[in-house]
Amino acid sequence: MTSTQASHASVKADAPVDAFTRKLASVADAVEAFLADRLAPDTQSGEITRPARLMEAMRHAVLGGGKRLRPFLAVETARMLGGSEAGALAAGSAIELVHCYSLVHDDMPAMDNDDMRRGKPTVHKAYDEATAILVGDALQTLAFEILADSAWQPDAAIRADLVLGLAKASGLGGMVGGQLLDLGAEGRFGPVSLGVDDTLQLQAMKTGAILAFSVDAGAIVGGADADARAALLRYGLALGQAFQIADDILDREASPEAMGKATGKDKDAGKATLVDRLGLDGARAECDRLVGVCEEAVSRWGAKAATLREAARFTVARKV
Repeated sequence: MTSTQASHASVKADAPVDAFTRKLASVADAVEAFLADRLAPDTQSGEITRPARLMEAMRHAVLGGGKRLRPFLAVETARMLGGSEAGALAAGSAIELVHCYSLVHDDMPAMDNDDMRRGKPTVHKAYDEATAILVGDALQTLAFEILADSAWQPDAAIRADLVLGLAKASGLGGMVGGQLLDLGAEGRFGPVSLGVDDTLQLQAMKTGAILAFSVDAGAIVGGADADARAALLRYGLALGQAFQIADDILDREASPEAMGKATGKDKDAGKATLVDRLGLDGARAECDRLVGVCEEAVSRWGAKAATLREAARFTVARKV
């Protein structure tokens, strides 16, 4: 059993969830194959060379682990709308590269200073800090190279929408800005006290923006109209918020062995979480409410949205 397959096996539950888990694993395997091909050592057209150490460290950061929830959301949204699964897989894989780059940088000493990620040493521990910085840089730019490649998406307007959407979700008004707010919430730049609304804003940027765009990417590939995209954006934003709350609960309750990384560090660092603001029971109740928002947002698609509804339930019920 591969490490990816093991991670899928660890979240199995009753029969309906097993069917969902098989879908999740199938997309994850397709993403793994797509990314492994993009991260091959052979020099590609338009490149001078691919430095061996950089490629090895990039593969260390990306391959062999992770649920691949973000590309799964892109693929399943496009599939629900009758869009190109190949185009959605490429778009979702690009989003996954941005996610992996963010983890590499987030793990570094100046950020969260973590030694383990997905059950193996973080990139700066396995290699060094300079290599880890360059790995993150290279993963980010490779993501946009994939989105801009007509081989995966022949429609130039769709490519432009995908590039613009990922840039906004991952940049200063999204993930990167949220990371800065998260550092500020630790008191790094002076005393601060965040309320519930401030915490929600931080998390909507740091985690929610990329997850919401994963759904929107599938909607773009699937040719959704403005009303459909608005409904799917409501789903994605609620899912992103639920994901972060569930992650904060796991940071309090799960073991490092189950998570494949250190746990309890967020509380020790004074990070802003809804678990602190609402308590564990309040946070769980909010997760349940958000699942309801997700289910209502996709109700117009009826049975076709069954997988997206299951994804919302999986997000709050996961144990890793």
